[in-house]
This record gives sequence, structure tokens and C-alpha cells, in this order.
Amino acid sequence: MRRLIDAGISLEGAKDHGVSEALYLRDPDSNGIELSWDRPKTDWPLTKDGHLDMESRPLDTRELLSELTSGR
Repeated sequence: MRRLIDAGISLEGAKDHGVSEALYLRDPDSNGIELSWDRPKTDWPLTKDGHLDMESRPLDTRELLSELTSGR
């Protein structure tokens, strides 16, 4: 995220899927790109009956950037 900002590349979106986080952008040819990373499997959200409970909510990019300075 920091490198995208430093390069002047704007985001089209940022999502928290529960199991992963993703940034969405376009390359110079206007192709869509998704940069994503998985959370540790032990942190994945599960339903009461143990099934994966994926979601798609906005990713807090300010929190993401603050992790750079906090060392998390």
C-alpha cells in the first residue's frame, strides 16, 4: 500500500474478506489487478457449525498503513 501511494497509483477498492485482505487497482493498460494476502488460518472466521464465513467489507486502509509504523 505504501509503495502504491508513493508511486501515485490510486486504488479502485480495498476489501476485507475475513480470510484475506485485498487491494484493487488498474495497470497502465487498464487491466484490473488484485493484490491480496491471506490471514493465518487460525484467524479465519467460522460459522457456529464450523464452516468458513467469508465476507466482503471495506478494508480500513488507514489501519493497514498504521501497521507499518507499529511493527505489527
